[in-house]
Amino acid sequence: MTVKDALARRKAPLETPTGLSADARKEISAALTAALADTFALYLKTKNFHWHVSGPHFRDYHLLLDEQAAQILAITDPMAERARKLGGTTLRSTGHITRLQRLADNDADYVSPLDMLSELIEDNQQLTESLRSLHDLCDEHRDVATASLIENWIDEAEQRVWFLFEASRPLTS
Repeated sequence: MTVKDALARRKAPLETPTGLSADARKEISAALTAALADTFALYLKTKNFHWHVSGPHFRDYHLLLDEQAAQILAITDPMAERARKLGGTTLRSTGHITRLQRLADNDADYVSPLDMLSELIEDNQQLTESLRSLHDLCDEHRDVATASLIENWIDEAEQRVWFLFEASRPLTS
């Protein structure tokens, strides 16, 4: 292979063979990448709160947030790889994440533990809604493989909401 051939290959578009139309591959991979940006933002916020939680329920919240962060991080690779399997590109940098993320960061010096849990409930619910929209897009284009992955990610997000909600409920006598 010549240098010219190698350079031409670098500029060649991705041509991953799938049974989906070019429009479907483009739309779904772009939506997956936006969801991936939100997922990384949620992961980092969850770790931020894990690192900075304090108070009488420190140990329980600290462990809960660490478990949830690990679960969130675990879906990032399958999400990015699905976008690539479709022939699209995905995130390339933290700056790219910042440009695409729809979840708000929290850089406050102090956030009360209950406010942390409340914010993570809202963020997980927002991620769930964007994943449902992505699922609808997959249904529209008959992309059952991506849709089936998304169903699991929605279930996991709903479980995180449930745990955060239960952990934040006031004690009753």
